[in-house]
Amino acid sequence: MRTVVLPGGERVPAFGLGTWCLGEDPVKRDEEIATLRLGLDLGACLIDTAEMYGDGRAEEMVAEAIRGRRDEVFLVSKVYPHNASRDGVVKACERSLARLQTDRIDLYLLHWRGSIPFAETIAGFTTLQRAGKIRHFGVSNLDLDDMKAWWRTAGGASAVTNQLLYNLARRGIEWDLLPWLSERVVPVMAYSPLEQARLLTDPRLVGFAQRHSMTPAQAALAWLIGRENVIVIPRTGRRERLRENIAASERPLTAVQCAELERLFPGPALAQPLEML
Repeated sequence: MRTVVLPGGERVPAFGLGTWCLGEDPVKRDEEIATLRLGLDLGACLIDTAEMYGDGRAEEMVAEAIRGRRDEVFLVSKVYPHNASRDGVVKACERSLARLQTDRIDLYLLHWRGSIPFAETIAGFTTLQRAGKIRHFGVSNLDLDDMKAWWRTAGGASAVTNQLLYNLARRGIEWDLLPWLSERVVPVMAYSPLEQARLLTDPRLVGFAQRHSMTPAQAALAWLIGRENVIVIPRTGRRERLRENIAASERPLTAVQCAELERLFPGPALAQPLEML
């Protein structure tokens, strides 16, 4: 599986497993856990979760899925903005560690910007790093001005990713935020790469997929996987769909196919406000 290099040199899979909305329906729990375990078997050893997802139920489900396999997993979780004070981020992380049944989180992110100063959040992250409770930290849903403010804050340049809404239909970050991150070799972690499944029925993508003998999901994911310094984290709780999604990493798009998608889903012609889901 293709990998992306984090600042500092560590390699992580370019294809990871999202968990937004997983762990909330007891009827689906067994299949969702089996899907995460299959992902590990297939090499998708990056799992993204958050304290927000199901009020911690997603983290608890992840704990069950990775039991006995923790060392195989690059584990990502996120802290609510209102918990991101110097002391609050430490306490929130400890609660996440307890739900995840682990002694460390590999990458801990500020979920979005709130009212707490970045300096406090970074101080909390640094405390957690020194204690060995997190290995790396980063951010999510920060626009260019926010990123510049984060970067100017002492310790902020240690961020290893910005997790952002990014897919064929949401390319606004390409105007200014993505180039700024690329200059600093900070990867983007692309969430909702299938636009919460809406891309799967987009006539433009459906037609493209039919012409090139792939599924719409594979086309959308392959486009992202092929972009430099992008980690894609689609969410599914079904093994059948996971196999379909992961197959996108096994069949890179050609230059001609990429050019066709560029025509069908053009990039931004001007600066746009940061989009979030």
